[in-house]
Amino acid sequence: MPTYRAVQVTEAGGALELVERELVEPGRNEVRVTVQACGVCHSDTVTTLGIMPIAFPRVPGHEIAGVVDAVGEGVDDFAPGDRVGVGWFGGSCLRCDPCRRGDFIECENLKIAGVSYDGGYAESVVVPVDALARIPADLDAVDAAPLLCAGITTFNALRHSDAGPGDVVAILGIGGLGHLGVQYAARMGFHTVAIARGADKQALAQELGAHVYLDSTAQDVAAELRKLGGARVVLATVTHAPTMSAVIDGLGPRGQLVVVGVDAEPIQVGPMQLVTGSRQVLGHASGTSKDSEDTLRFSDLAGVAPRIETFALEDAAAGYERMMSGDARFRVVLTTGK
Repeated sequence: MPTYRAVQVTEAGGALELVERELVEPGRNEVRVTVQACGVCHSDTVTTLGIMPIAFPRVPGHEIAGVVDAVGEGVDDFAPGDRVGVGWFGGSCLRCDPCRRGDFIECENLKIAGVSYDGGYAESVVVPVDALARIPADLDAVDAAPLLCAGITTFNALRHSDAGPGDVVAILGIGGLGHLGVQYAARMGFHTVAIARGADKQALAQELGAHVYLDSTAQDVAAELRKLGGARVVLATVTHAPTMSAVIDGLGPRGQLVVVGVDAEPIQVGPMQLVTGSRQVLGHASGTSKDSEDTLRFSDLAGVAPRIETFALEDAAAGYERMMSGDARFRVVLTTGK
């Protein structure tokens, strides 16, 4: 029986371990993918720490880029050799109320690669066909992988916001999400403001396309945004609620604080802040496999690329620790050599 290598966790809080597994045949409406690259995301802690109900052992990973290897019964729109990716959206039930309304990312039974089933820290993965996004021919798998989570999260939130070309759009935080958000905002034609802690990130922000840089440790960010006429949108990629709260007064009339970073603390906002100027604070989920496909195509056309560090699959534990340390600039990607 053919085998493949995978990196699994056997219990909540357990170590990542490299194992050999027997190759699995795809079932009905499933596709087997040979993994070429898989991003390491902070959300992988859902698996490694057992934050959600998980059947262990489990292989983490939901930023998967590879090639179709085999298709199951009922699959006629993908074939072996097709380049595909899988993101946080790992399939939907098609039966719940959100699915019946076409809102698949809000599926009440949402499947997630690396959580609901084994993910991409492996040389092979079997996924539902509706989880697949096509990868453009000239987009490298290593670059595509982080775009399937960090990319779609920022791209989709910006394109569904109320901002139009020329509007002031601020990206709060220049990390794994934010460094992509700045690129998307600039290439969508927004007057792009990058906000981060310290002056040391200014050169990078401008290199990524920001027209204005604000140092939150030295400037009153809300006041500076008001000098620009107020932000139509602030995309909050940070994971610190007080930092989000501090920018609300920098929103212009009908401005939106769009939250994609997650913190356990609440965002503090007073009713007067919202009523004055008709401001909004809202969250945005990542998106479906089709949204991932749109993200990949736009990134390819517009030249948006993640800043990455690569680790071989057998060094997944080191790559995971690098991501968790916060020292990685800005995404960690595992490669299989396939």
